[in-house]
Amino acid sequence: MRSDHLRRLTKRALRRGIAAAELAVCLPLLVLLTLAMIETCSMIFLKQSLAVAAYEGAHTAVAAGATTADVQRVCEGILRDRRVVGGTVRMNPANLESIREGQFFEVQVSAATDRNAILPLRFFRGRTLTGAAEYMRELPQ
Repeated sequence: MRSDHLRRLTKRALRRGIAAAELAVCLPLLVLLTLAMIETCSMIFLKQSLAVAAYEGAHTAVAAGATTADVQRVCEGILRDRRVVGGTVRMNPANLESIREGQFFEVQVSAATDRNAILPLRFFRGRTLTGAAEYMRELPQ
């Protein structure tokens, strides 16, 4: 009876040791995967924020009497609302007033991933994301 009890204790201790070893191997991988998913989601949000800012800026530029400063203000306002740090707005051609009817123009909004990362990890470091929208100048109505 006593040896039976010892065998059960030994098997239980062995199972606990195996579970601890599995946890020691798997937990760092699960934590790393979770952190990578969080960082990836923040970069997707950044990319989407840049695209929305570019779209809204270009949409503003189509309005009658719109100026380059109006486009800049709208884009920067969206970036500020979405807490994007260090975003830059660029128009091509640079002067909205020089664009003729039927001519295309592009609004590009960029931001560095380094300044907009949530976690201090190296997954997306050293990159710049850009959102762009291209519109055609129409007749004022």
